[in-house]
Amino acid sequence: MTKSTPLQAKGLSYLDAGVDIDAGDALVERIKPMAKKTMREGVLAGIGGFGALFEIPKRYREPVLVSGTDGVGTKLRLAFEWNCHATIGQDLVAMSVNDILVQGAEPLFFLDYFACGKLSVETATMVISGIAKGCELAGCALIGGETAEMPGMYPPGEYDLAGFAVGAVEKSKIIDGSRICPGDAVLAIASSGAHSNGYSLVRKIIEHAGAKPSDDLDGRPLIEVVMAPTEIYVKPLLQLMTEIDLKGLAHITGGGIVDNVPRVLPEKMQAVLQRDTWQLPALFRWLQTQGGVTDSEMVRVFNCGIGMVLIVAPELATTALQSLATQGLKAWVVGEVRERPNGEQQTLII
Repeated sequence: MTKSTPLQAKGLSYLDAGVDIDAGDALVERIKPMAKKTMREGVLAGIGGFGALFEIPKRYREPVLVSGTDGVGTKLRLAFEWNCHATIGQDLVAMSVNDILVQGAEPLFFLDYFACGKLSVETATMVISGIAKGCELAGCALIGGETAEMPGMYPPGEYDLAGFAVGAVEKSKIIDGSRICPGDAVLAIASSGAHSNGYSLVRKIIEHAGAKPSDDLDGRPLIEVVMAPTEIYVKPLLQLMTEIDLKGLAHITGGGIVDNVPRVLPEKMQAVLQRDTWQLPALFRWLQTQGGVTDSEMVRVFNCGIGMVLIVAPELATTALQSLATQGLKAWVVGEVRERPNGEQQTLII
């Protein structure tokens, strides 16, 4: 005899616990065609099974797997408050694939985790549609994930979101910054906005300023500027890696410019950046003015218009800029690498 659960003993069903099975089935049917668009070489089995299967492409001779996981931080709070869910999925993908990219890795596949109290098929579809778009931009397969409905865990209309990416790089082509030396050029690639970092401060400034989503900011609605999806740099930089030798790459995320560039620098090296080589984008000027944020705090919290930093031999800087421009990315020389004086920080903005 099968032992009944406490709920069944009381005559209750799974639905009485607040779980909408039909909504989950409907979401799966919507996800499948989205995921299908992201399929690529190596996928053996994707959405639908207990586990996804992926074969490392045979063109790799000594493949090293590189993994990364992340969320989108408190940018989610604005997504809830402003009912803006269409781009948050791309943010999720970007945070992980850009991180593994800086080590020279090609993103192969991506997994997502979406958790809520009560599933809204429409909201979840918007979020996962953004995830699928991000995977297409990164050239990686949306191979699986988890949609968890947990009554009582989240307030109505809210959800949690996390992602996990796996990529591969030839062992001989790992980018670790060890070959960076004095005289190397430091290049910056433009960000598309605040990306997915610093939003605790962004939200405080918006609240302090009494700003509305529809307010004008440099000719665009504030919501459009603040919620702009994170730029995915994968395809242009993978192409650039086939053309020139990249000594170092830094994804400018939490900690801003000053804390992320040192993550790829040898201990005795220092990146000296010239502040007058780029103009602070409108969003960051607005945040600094409305919040009274100091220059030092701005570069510690925000990307300030720089989404990715590249370090190359000086004679290759022009070639790198031309390649990136051809692929639609705005990039420029922002400084150089020098020997680090004792006691000085590794990123110096002058």
